[in-house]
Amino acid sequence: MTLTDADLMTALRTVPDPDLGKDLVSLGMVKSAAWAGETARIHVELTTPACPMKDKIRNDIISAVRRLSGATAVPVEVEFSARVRAASGAERPGALAQVAHVIAVGAGKGGVGKSTVAVGLALGLARMGAKVGLLDGDIYGPSMPTMLGLHDREAALGPGTFIPYEVHGVRTMSIGGLVDPEKAVIWRGPMLQSAFKQIAGQTEWGTLDYLVVDLPPGTGDIPLTLSQMLPLSGAVIVCTPQRVAQDDARRAVRMFQKLSVEIVGVVENMSYFVGDDCKTYDLFGRGGAQTMAAEMGLPFLGELPITTGIRRALDSGRPLDMWSDAALGASLDGICRSIAAQISVIALGTSRPTLTVH
Repeated sequence: MTLTDADLMTALRTVPDPDLGKDLVSLGMVKSAAWAGETARIHVELTTPACPMKDKIRNDIISAVRRLSGATAVPVEVEFSARVRAASGAERPGALAQVAHVIAVGAGKGGVGKSTVAVGLALGLARMGAKVGLLDGDIYGPSMPTMLGLHDREAALGPGTFIPYEVHGVRTMSIGGLVDPEKAVIWRGPMLQSAFKQIAGQTEWGTLDYLVVDLPPGTGDIPLTLSQMLPLSGAVIVCTPQRVAQDDARRAVRMFQKLSVEIVGVVENMSYFVGDDCKTYDLFGRGGAQTMAAEMGLPFLGELPITTGIRRALDSGRPLDMWSDAALGASLDGICRSIAAQISVIALGTSRPTLTVH
């Protein structure tokens, strides 16, 4: 039986994307499928370079082609590339015009590690090959200059624009680079909104797959207004395990839902602590945020421990050092892949399953 290139496409129509729930051909992910002698060569364009299911997709393709041919040893070469897709009909104003997705990182209260997660998300996605920007939206308490090691670098200005810092593989902008770090920002709402609008909308972000925005904590006027200003693809909620943090995180979820912003999922920070005795201690009740996510029907994206590795890396302005701890790096990468997968689902407007990562 002689098989044609059309037969290959037929076989690929039986291979679903595990996250998106549709077959690769219908999703437009198959860029080419052809025979080169007896070898099937297939090029698939993933919806994110952080795709967590690449190996499964490859194995499913190989199985589908071999079922078609009836030969279990037929050579199958699968090549992957990636293009992050913006949501259908998404419009980005001005400087955000070439940004595929704007992801807010929010929390119902301060002190839960929201900025830590924002930095980890931005750098993790960049490490996986995405073009990423990081906007420090916490005007009153900008922490990115310290976490990214920017205090000795002056912000660059273009003609009526801000030039983002290029650091650790991401483009970033923070009010902390434009004001005296020793002085408090004592601004009322209108001044704050004007400053944020300028930083977000007049920074030369260029072409980005993701712009991660570290929002101020809470559900008051400031995070509410900033969420309305930005063309958000979705929001990530950061929560620590204890009940008091869950209560505030629920309010943050409801705020975004009232704004018709998709909830990408929940990250549990400070989930547990591993002591020098190698025992794991659940200081705040590990799993509390995961339980909250399940109760609210939200994806649980993963957990991060309390560790001196995070503190040292961010206090010293060397955030990539977080990946020098293999276990911590694996947790960060898992969260990034989960978020990227959820954003792909949102972009294609498909029904979204609840995702739980252990």
